[in-house]
This record gives sequence, structure tokens and C-alpha cells, in this order.
Amino acid sequence: MSEPAVTHRFWREAALPQFEARSVADGRKVCYAKHAHETFSIGAITAGACDYFNGKIRRSEQGALVLMNPGDTHACNPVADQAWSYRMLYVDVGWLGRMQQALGVDQVGGFRPLGAAMSRHHGLFSGFNAMFTLLCDAGREPLEKDIAAAAFFGELHPLLGLAPAAAESNLRLERAAEYIAAHCAQSLRLEDISREAGLSASYLIRAFKQRYGVTPHGFLLSQRVSLARRLVRGGLPLAQVAQDAGFSDQAHLQKVFKQYVAATPGQYRAG
Repeated sequence: MSEPAVTHRFWREAALPQFEARSVADGRKVCYAKHAHETFSIGAITAGACDYFNGKIRRSEQGALVLMNPGDTHACNPVADQAWSYRMLYVDVGWLGRMQQALGVDQVGGFRPLGAAMSRHHGLFSGFNAMFTLLCDAGREPLEKDIAAAAFFGELHPLLGLAPAAAESNLRLERAAEYIAAHCAQSLRLEDISREAGLSASYLIRAFKQRYGVTPHGFLLSQRVSLARRLVRGGLPLAQVAQDAGFSDQAHLQKVFKQYVAATPGQYRAG
């Protein structure tokens, strides 16, 4: 059975595994449940407007950049069925962390989250779109693309800055999130997550949703979808993807994957 026609495209290139791109021509047909990525994500609203959730709901219109640090629970959905379009770029945090070190913006090591969830800086918006177009151009060489990306993110950091260091309570919640992510293919129990974070179960449930915008179970499903995306890109049969990513069966994978990615696993694999 053939996949239905869609209004979105994915881009990947073997020579540049640190990047994945997606463009959506009609956002009314691509709706998301609240979810998170293991990557740093940045997108441009190229037409219309959307309701962008990342900690709180913001109206994002044409000309805005939206930014999500790894693990940030977010969603972008249409405003009253109004037409809108956008471009998204997903960036490996290891690559971005090394760039931060090279730029001298952080000396701690690893990736440091950025401080802004949205920007209306005209130069950054134009620069992002120029880089995005170059990355997706099959006629341009990987070195040229790599240089363009490095130049853009070099400009991004001094303009938007880094997020402040997390408080101890947030560090414990981050520990819980990291535990869920590391064991997402398993059947987890609340008591195991609470023990790992050093928090009571009741506090964890309340504080986790306040911090991440979803329950621990919602975060677990999001992490399973992130794992499934990697496995789908690797070419595994979908039944095997479902099993390895912790879903009950392929039908469960299909249902949850479409809720979180707004595309079926087959559409995602085909690009």
C-alpha cells in the first residue's frame, strides 16, 4: 500500500551525519504531540504563524526562529487552521559542543544549552535560510556546507548566549530525564526513576511536568520515538524497530511515531 501524499520533506546526507533537515510546505497537515529531541533543533517560520510551545505558548510568525535545546519538550501547531510553513534543522550536540569549545563561549566541556527559545533577529533568520538552502542543495560539496553551518552557528552563539547553570532541583530532574532516555526501550517503574533522581515519586511527577511540560511517561514515549528515528534511518525492518525501541508492536510504533514526528516511519525513511 503506497504512502499518502505529504507536504513535507526530510534531508540527510551521509557525508554530514551531524545534520538532519525537514521542510514543511503546509503546516496545517503536520501536527505534533508535545515531544523532545536528543539533538539541538532550530527552525524558521517561512510563512504564516503557529502556536509554539517550549515552556510556555508563544505566537511565532513569519520571520521568527524557534530554538529547542536537547530534551526541551515542545510542539509547533497551526493557529485556527491557518496556513503556515517552516524549515527545521536538527544538529548533533557533540558537533555543536565542540563548536562551542572552539568559539570559547564555554570552557566546561560538552554541550551547553542556549538561552533563547525564540528569536526575531532579522540577520539570523536570513542567515539560517541561506545555510538551510545550501545544506539541502545536492549540487554543493560537503565542505562548503560544513563551512556555512560553522559560520552560522558561530554567529548564533554571541547573539543569543547560553542558558544559566541549572539549580540543584533541576539537576535532579535532569538526572531523572537522563535515566529515562538511557533506558527508554525497557519497561520502567516510577520507583526506579525516583530512586535514580533522589526524589520522592509524588514530587517527581509534579516537578517533572512543570520542568519538561509532560509526564515522565510522555517523556518516555518521546525518547522511544527518538530511538526509533535512529533505527529507521539505519534501515532496520519496522517490526524490528518497534521491538528494539520498546513499542508493543509495529502498529503501536506507527501510531506513536506519527503523533510525535507528524510522519509515518515509512515517510520518514523515504525522506
